[in-house]
Amino acid sequence: MKLVRYGNPGREKPGLIDADGKLRDLSSIVPDIGPAQLGQVGLARIRKANPARLPLVRGNPRFACPVAHVPKFIAIGLNYSDHAAESNMPIPAEPIVFMKATSCIQGANDPVMLPRGSVKTDWEVELGVVIGTRARYVPSSKALNHVAGYTVVNDVSEREYQLERGSQWDKGKGCDTFGPIGPWLVTADEIPNVQRLGMWLDVNGERMQTGNTKTMIFNVAKIVSYCSHFMTLEPGDVITTGTPPGVGLGMKPPKYLKKGDVMTLGIEGLGEQRQLVVPYKASA
Repeated sequence: MKLVRYGNPGREKPGLIDADGKLRDLSSIVPDIGPAQLGQVGLARIRKANPARLPLVRGNPRFACPVAHVPKFIAIGLNYSDHAAESNMPIPAEPIVFMKATSCIQGANDPVMLPRGSVKTDWEVELGVVIGTRARYVPSSKALNHVAGYTVVNDVSEREYQLERGSQWDKGKGCDTFGPIGPWLVTADEIPNVQRLGMWLDVNGERMQTGNTKTMIFNVAKIVSYCSHFMTLEPGDVITTGTPPGVGLGMKPPKYLKKGDVMTLGIEGLGEQRQLVVPYKASA
């Protein structure tokens, strides 16, 4: 299933994308797509619905983050060896774990806002893993049983904040709008091999990143297992699993985002995103 949340911020409704690519409303089946709907019971209830009998949603509504009330937004750094090389950093012996603030989460096509004073905002297409059932100290062999599905993440990063202002990566990763997720949550049963997914990202129509999840240093099962040894993974948690080469930081000279740039990105079977880069604007 391709599960979505659609509508204006604060007024999102649950939906699914049917076999013909049409958006159907799920409000009569579930109140939302969130932690309570991501376990086996919740997903089974949605699967029982006949998409053809669900209301068809007209127009082109906004796609929000496909998971409501994400408890934790966990990220893995330097998980592709060629990206580590372009960043002039050693290949990690264990997964590098950091957190993105849940306040940075937004829809797949919402604008990305440059932080105040930013000079090194960068792009990163990544595979997102959505947890469906609680995981604590799970072995790699059973880790994928705890995964509800997969999605696209743009791990937008401010490199000066991340690398030049102390050792805490979180400062450059959790700025407002730095967590586009979606457009869909594709349930795990529809992805026969999560380690064979092509991925790409363009800036202003120019290809910057081309990769495949087969070149991850630590695969999805290892990442879920590893994280579960340091924190309990809860339904609705999102883990973004690292980026392939082609980020602005690794270019010679480096290239960073500016007002008016447009990022488009996608992962095989998981849909595409598009974000306009806009200048900093203080909250009302």
